Amino acid sequence: MSSERVILEVSARESDQIGSRRVRRLRREGFVPGVLYGKGHTRAILVKERALRTALTGPSGLHAIVDVVIEGQKSPHHAVLKQYQQHPIRGTLTHVDFHEVRLDQPIQATVAVQLVGEAPGAKEGGVVQQVTRELRVEALPTEIPEHIDADVSSLEVGGTIRLEELPAIEGVAYLDDPETVLATCAISRAAIELEEADAEAEAEAEATGEGEDGEGATDADADEASSEDAESDAE
Repeated sequence: MSSERVILEVSARESDQIGSRRVRRLRREGFVPGVLYGKGHTRAILVKERALRTALTGPSGLHAIVDVVIEGQKSPHHAVLKQYQQHPIRGTLTHVDFHEVRLDQPIQATVAVQLVGEAPGAKEGGVVQQVTRELRVEALPTEIPEHIDADVSSLEVGGTIRLEELPAIEGVAYLDDPETVLATCAISRAAIELEEADAEAEAEAEATGEGEDGEGATDADADEASSEDAESDAE
């Protein structure tokens, strides 16, 4: 659960500076522009990228509750990360959106799904495929799970794991369709080709055996006919 609290010190900025030469310069200097959304107010902020990455790479990851402290203010704003943008090549953060939350009111969040366990079907030549990688949940900010585990230790070839099969998490409500497929185990193409090759080889072996039996019968008939002709000549 994301009970970890991270303090993030930020500076206020002018909201019309997005895309300006000054903001581009600030990005080069290691700052990331962002917005803190709250009820009835929106604040444009600047935060050091290093501090931002530190805040979002802790045990709770992107679901950490961040105590945003705006320069010149004493009271922190409890917030969660809602959106971020990265440079397409360098991968650096270019913009972040934080949403202020109340710790006593539930919020909605998207949580990653992790497959755990060893599927018996995989040992029988099947391939486990993860169909759904994220689920939407609703919970108090401090109860949002870091990830959701889907146990595949009972997954056989041809089987599926659905959302409705997951154990309940106290304080967490799933918002997706209970029939949502999380993982499947299908026979691999290589295994199918191997079975087809074995079937073809078996069919060829049976055909060869039947042919040899037929040839043996023909030779016996020929010998019997020759014997009958010889007896007729002797008479």
